[in-house]
Amino acid sequence: MLKYKPLHSLLPAILAASLFTSCQSTAQKEQANVTYDLLLEKASVVDGSGAAAYVANVLISGDTIALIDRDTTASYKAQNTIMARGMVVTPGFIDTHAHGDPIKEPEFKNFLAMGVTTICLGQDGFSPNQKNLSIWMDSVDAAKPGVNIAMFAGHNSLRVLSGAMYDSLPSEQNMKAMEQLVASAMDAGCYGLTTGLEYNPGYYATSNELNRLAKVVGSKNGIVMSHMRNEDDQYVEQSIKELLAQGEYCPVHVSHIKVVYGKGKERAQQVLQVLDSARQSGTKVTADFYPYTASFTGIAILFPDWAKRPHDYKQVLKSRRAELKTYLRNRIMQRNGPEATLIGSGKYTGKNLQQIAQELNKPFEEVLMDNIGPYGASGAYFIMNEELQEALMHDPHVMICTDGSPTMHHPRGYGAFAKILQTYVIDQKLLTLEEAVRKMTSLPAETIGLKNRGLLKPGYKADVLIFDPATVKENATYEQPDQLASGFRYVLMNGQIVKENERFSSDRQGKILRKQVQP
Repeated sequence: MLKYKPLHSLLPAILAASLFTSCQSTAQKEQANVTYDLLLEKASVVDGSGAAAYVANVLISGDTIALIDRDTTASYKAQNTIMARGMVVTPGFIDTHAHGDPIKEPEFKNFLAMGVTTICLGQDGFSPNQKNLSIWMDSVDAAKPGVNIAMFAGHNSLRVLSGAMYDSLPSEQNMKAMEQLVASAMDAGCYGLTTGLEYNPGYYATSNELNRLAKVVGSKNGIVMSHMRNEDDQYVEQSIKELLAQGEYCPVHVSHIKVVYGKGKERAQQVLQVLDSARQSGTKVTADFYPYTASFTGIAILFPDWAKRPHDYKQVLKSRRAELKTYLRNRIMQRNGPEATLIGSGKYTGKNLQQIAQELNKPFEEVLMDNIGPYGASGAYFIMNEELQEALMHDPHVMICTDGSPTMHHPRGYGAFAKILQTYVIDQKLLTLEEAVRKMTSLPAETIGLKNRGLLKPGYKADVLIFDPATVKENATYEQPDQLASGFRYVLMNGQIVKENERFSSDRQGKILRKQVQP
């Protein structure tokens, strides 16, 4: 026999349901009265978190994501609509290690063409030689850069500004000046400190100096990113441990992680284990990676310390010529021979050392000594093992970078992010689309400390990409490294369309993103 509850006992539930319906109706009415700036309709949303894609409508108001609605049957008022059915919508990519001058060359089309909307400058220990970086940042904003910029203070530059220069043991006065410069840079909005310990004058710094600066960075809630002291196979773990010591005071980050001369997945796992062990002990450590087996830097990396500043190179040629000649020959042969060094600036751009030597009819080591010198060019160096590097890329704590610029003679500055999608997601299926996007969006944002970027989420800034992953192409090559990537249908920055198909807006939308230091 059925039992019926008395009406008065059902009143709370009836009232609750009525209230819910009323609220829902009110919310729907309010939503119906809102006019959004842009609707991305029926997009496949890859939100940057690593979660599986889902279909939704994405609505943007001003520079902010206002709503993401999985109910694609709902209707909205919008000033403009992009039918995104069949396309992927992701956050704008974030490049944790980039180069360029946003005042002299503010467009940065090379980054926008491959979906990068934010870049990190001040890398490898080099930032503007200005004690007040806030003034420089204001100048960048006035130049209206084509991308957002997160700035770092460079340790090499701080050594110059403090007067420490090439001193292996700076005076206490100079040391305190460096500490104050770091603190001031962080207060101005820098996200941390970078070191370039393979370069001068940072090469002369001791671990004690680096630890003291890391304490300042930690007190300002920042991160230390490091082009470590030595990336060669026999020294890389020692270099990592020097960086990890700074991790006692703040998060640390391995710039463009690689193992020069190393080979195979097993060697990659050995290096990654050093980082994993540190994490298990409480150190926050991450790394970034570019998907190429050739590095790129100044030709000085080939020369011995005693032939570089502050030493007098002309005097070295007079007094130690035979010794330098032997050193350079051995160094080049260790680095896969003269064919593996491709000159990327100066009069010999686009030619390798072997070709130049044949043209000049002289040994390649003498070309380096007499025709180029330690500061006469930059170059690409084919010194990495693809299997090892790909294994590093898979680590969940490793994100993507270019280590490139608008003018560098290396395809990474124009193709790195496109290559990740084209080669490792679509062609080889070594990464899922969701994981690749996470490595290019939320992981770098979280690592750096970027607020309200790196995810597709209501309230976050509308740096947004709309594209078909299958059409994304890396067009840059070592022979023609300045070819823009293609396939990103729309690139939005701060809510504005800055690229549609292959056309770029003349109204640049980038700005300096200043870190807010907690008191």
